[in-house]
Amino acid sequence: MTERTPSESRHRIADEWGPLFRAVRQALRRRRWRAAPLTLAAVILTALLQFVQNQPWGYQIVHDLGAVRAEDPLWTALLRTPLSLFVPALDLPVWGALAQILLVFGIAEAAIGRRRTLAIAYFATLAGTMYARVGLLLGPDHPLGLPATDRFVVDTGPSAAVVALAVFVCWQYRARLTAALVIAAMVVEVLVKNNLAGKEHLAAIGAIALLCAGRAWLDRRRGRYPVNHEGEGATGVHPGGAGRNVGT
Repeated sequence: MTERTPSESRHRIADEWGPLFRAVRQALRRRRWRAAPLTLAAVILTALLQFVQNQPWGYQIVHDLGAVRAEDPLWTALLRTPLSLFVPALDLPVWGALAQILLVFGIAEAAIGRRRTLAIAYFATLAGTMYARVGLLLGPDHPLGLPATDRFVVDTGPSAAVVALAVFVCWQYRARLTAALVIAAMVVEVLVKNNLAGKEHLAAIGAIALLCAGRAWLDRRRGRYPVNHEGEGATGVHPGGAGRNVGT
């Protein structure tokens, strides 16, 4: 087996992360903190909800507004889903959720824009919420099913959105190895823990994969070309929208 030289390793890293790094750097240079207002708002809201739900007077408020369980009526779950995006799990350290949001939401917002970041985050969270209901209908004996006890478990909070955004941005900027590692980590989570959150993460990834496949099909129909290693297509338009205002 031939040993990889430092130069080859640097080239591989540049090919993997170079286009994404340049897109984020360009957005931050042009707009500075205004490149990620959604991210800052999401971090503040998540921290606030964590504080409130840990108060004796606040748990029920957060539960009524943003806690989604499969046992809830569908219309109630749909009304709560947007806020559930920012309700961190009670049994996990909140700093982990805040760090994930700050990093992944921040990169996504700078690279693909605020509207798409929010739309994909919500779409992924909704996919996880709907999967829980389908999984309960399938039952524990089905490979994709869930046990009846999972109907009482609160759906995953920001993590499904974080995972989906990471995969989408990696696909958008051709960071294929990173996307594969994220997906592999979620598969390992399900194999090791076999919990509802892990399966909702995979459901969110599946929904994003379908979205990406549909978009790729539309691009081929419209005669667009794949993104090259410099992050530009044949038309010179950056995949993250560098040719337009990425902050919207």
